[in-house]
Amino acid sequence: MIGIVNYGAGNIFSLTSALERLNIPFGMVNTEADLDKYTHIIIPGVGHAGAAMGKLEQTGLVAPIKALKKPVLGICVGMQLLTEHSEEGNADMMNIVPVKTRLFDKNQGIKIPHMGWNNIDHKNNSLFEGVENLTQFYFVHSYFIEYNPTFDIATANYGKPFSAAVQKDNFYGVQFHPEKSGIAGERLLKNFSNLKQ
Repeated sequence: MIGIVNYGAGNIFSLTSALERLNIPFGMVNTEADLDKYTHIIIPGVGHAGAAMGKLEQTGLVAPIKALKKPVLGICVGMQLLTEHSEEGNADMMNIVPVKTRLFDKNQGIKIPHMGWNNIDHKNNSLFEGVENLTQFYFVHSYFIEYNPTFDIATANYGKPFSAAVQKDNFYGVQFHPEKSGIAGERLLKNFSNLKQ
């Protein structure tokens, strides 16, 4: 059963709708005690990473999340919260994955935000089981996770390569929105729900 961290940082309707379509049971995590009720945890998020981190800190959930040994998935801004630092709001994040979140460089002749479908080149990781390589996923973001081969499990290219997905131990992050990425995104959510603790 999936617990969705409910800290007021974004619309979770599309995520809960996707889980309902997949018949994956879920509930909301509002307190530290709620974390014990679920086998898998999702940290959603849209908008401003610095503001999202502030909201998460107010819940008192940062230390309990960092201590988790069960599978955790950060989506979009939820992924950025797993990093060390974000240029968005010049804010320290949870520092679970020691990489930085940076602003795309418009001098590379790219539109910001990066919005729409993009191919991802994924590694042999159980999160992407059954998903063909170079499948397209749906992105909406102005900030990206810097590429680091130690933690990168899927790479996308927008001006330059960046991490579309990362993993460190039981913590996973995806920059794209699986809940808006059709069949491939639903497969990824199903794979996540099947990860062993």
